[in-house]
Amino acid sequence: MADPRPIAITAGEPAGIGPDLCAILAQKSFASPVVFVGDRDVFAERARSRNLPFALPAHAPGTAAPASVLHLPVAVPVRAGQPDPANGRHVLALLDRALDGCRGGEFAAMVTAPVQKSTINEAGIPFTGHTEYLAERTGTPRVVMMLAGGGLRVALATTHLPLSAVPAAITREGLAGTLRIVDRDLRERFGIPRPRILVAGLNPHAGESGHMGREEIDVIGPALQDLRREGLALEGPLPADTLFTARLLAGADVVLAMYHDQGLPVLKHAAFGRAVNVTLGLPVIRTSVDHGTALDLAGTGEVDAGSLEEAVALAIDLAQRARR
Repeated sequence: MADPRPIAITAGEPAGIGPDLCAILAQKSFASPVVFVGDRDVFAERARSRNLPFALPAHAPGTAAPASVLHLPVAVPVRAGQPDPANGRHVLALLDRALDGCRGGEFAAMVTAPVQKSTINEAGIPFTGHTEYLAERTGTPRVVMMLAGGGLRVALATTHLPLSAVPAAITREGLAGTLRIVDRDLRERFGIPRPRILVAGLNPHAGESGHMGREEIDVIGPALQDLRREGLALEGPLPADTLFTARLLAGADVVLAMYHDQGLPVLKHAAFGRAVNVTLGLPVIRTSVDHGTALDLAGTGEVDAGSLEEAVALAIDLAQRARR
């Protein structure tokens, strides 16, 4: 049975391209109702910059409008391309409202436009990213960032860490928890009966039998061996420089990279502007764009809403699948 509840779309950083993207998507039709969560006046201003109409009704829970606006006003006036830390709490308020709506059953899923992490931190609020923030807000001990696009899915063992902090962050327990989440969500949310997961090594040549690092021998390999005994279909640890070749990817459902810039450059090369970020492990469905706030493009009329449109489509698909 189809889920009649709307999808919440948060506008993200008001000085970035999030409101532009929402103004573009407000002209489109989706398989489920959508609610744009943000400042109505900012949406309308960005729509005018593209000569687009913007006359959506106010969101009213329980109604069936194809598209509506849940108005949360900014704290100070917005200038496109110029973030103001005074609006940092506004950005988080958008996330909180969408998340609360998902947890309370008002929304079927949430889709997030990009935020400016530095501006939120400049507002005095420690913030490393959507993924970590939503995990903390829901009390979820472990979540996994996964991007999908261009025929690839790439999940991350670590997310927004300095490269120097990555080795210490990769533990047998942590890897096991991450891989269990990836396996479970691909089965339960994506409908893949037994996901085949390729796991990258951390070091060049996957450590070259210990000559270029021992993480593969001491941490990654043993973790994979334990999980294989639980029935997970895992291959690795594999050298990252050859992992993304057609022969290895054939029949694979997802790649687990050890750190952010090990796996995501490949996926973004294949699908930038059309890829979708999915947070696995949360008690709610959350998808997002594959790019940042693009401050230089905000308000110029030159933005491409492809990634946000794909994120909405995937959120709808996941929500409908959850109802089956």
